[in-house]
Amino acid sequence: MREALRCLSIVGILDARVSAGTSVAIDGAKFMNKIFEWRLITEHHDVRDLLEVRIALESAAAANMAANRTAEQLARLDTLLIRMEAAQANTKRFAALDLEFHMTIAEASTNPLLTKLITLIREHFVRGVARVLLLPDAIPLSLNEHKPIAHAIEQRNPQAASTAMESHLTAALLRYRKAADVAVNKGNTPRS
Repeated sequence: MREALRCLSIVGILDARVSAGTSVAIDGAKFMNKIFEWRLITEHHDVRDLLEVRIALESAAAANMAANRTAEQLARLDTLLIRMEAAQANTKRFAALDLEFHMTIAEASTNPLLTKLITLIREHFVRGVARVLLLPDAIPLSLNEHKPIAHAIEQRNPQAASTAMESHLTAALLRYRKAADVAVNKGNTPRS
């Protein structure tokens, strides 16, 4: 019984406190988040499937940021674009800045659940993104696709921001498929 109670506390269903006893946790969403996170970690997910989900989530995040952005958030996006431009010769640095660009939008979306889902999904295809950026012209193409997203957000145009994000991520999905084909043709099995 003690082990069962400990396990329920670990996953967030119960709240166990020394000298206060054990009670049902007030924050039930914490439990659902943990279950979802564990499913993503323990189940095999194809990177292509995750990218398709990411398109929907990040398009919504971009629209939300365009509608609600602050001057500081916009300045951060502009700074990231400048840094991405300067990092084009460094694939790892560019990938890190790309991640930061997308997470800035997710965090500025004013929807904590959307931010959490985007974070969970992005963590599962970092390898795929690195492989895509090794394709010829992938970095300049990606950089040029980020600019209309930032512009639409600057203009406070949610529809244009969503469309620009969808276009960028759809192109990224196509590049991923191309990178996977290249890996297969070289005899490397692509890892999802």
